[in-house]
Amino acid sequence: MDGRGNFCRFAPAKQTRVVGVARIAKESDYDAVVATIVAAFRDDPTWAWMFPDPFKRPDQHATVFGLYVESALSNEGVWMADDRASAVAVFTRPGERELSESAEARLEPFLVEALGDHAPAVLTTFERFEAAIPQGRPFYYLSFLGTRPDSRGKGIGMGLLAELVAEADRDGQPTYLESTNPANNPRYERLGFKAQSSFKTSDEVHTVTTMWRDPAVV
Repeated sequence: MDGRGNFCRFAPAKQTRVVGVARIAKESDYDAVVATIVAAFRDDPTWAWMFPDPFKRPDQHATVFGLYVESALSNEGVWMADDRASAVAVFTRPGERELSESAEARLEPFLVEALGDHAPAVLTTFERFEAAIPQGRPFYYLSFLGTRPDSRGKGIGMGLLAELVAEADRDGQPTYLESTNPANNPRYERLGFKAQSSFKTSDEVHTVTTMWRDPAVV
């Protein structure tokens, strides 16, 4: 999706270590990481449609994105570019859950309460995300890649993604993501991702492109 639903247990974060220009986020980085994703996805065409009230959207996004961040932290699946989280990547490695059982149990009730009559359309869209996930082969799964607005244009976010695919290459594993903003597709293509399929939000307006990158030989 840069987002969706499955989940992972929230446990004490492991000791911070450096991965190139990125560092692995700790539990104490949760607020900064979520703030970056909220700012990055504020005007994303798909995520703005799912949460149409611009005044409520930041808090609603923070709740939903927070479930994914919470779930990935314990598996070292949140990388940040610097201490202010100028850019962040949230991902799972092969065999890991995107959402913990606890987080997954909280997602749908929150959407129903927060979105009212719009909730069925959003839940249907989440189902389309799930249906598009490749089957039969393990892969790295990028849930969110976001850069703070005041840090855009510096290559920070794509630098994080480059480090992620480099790790996937070392493991001999492919990488998968869903692009919820068509304007970002060329950026992913420059790192070797190829469009696999696409689907629309349940109003049949906004297009989500699934993208796949086979591992490079290292």
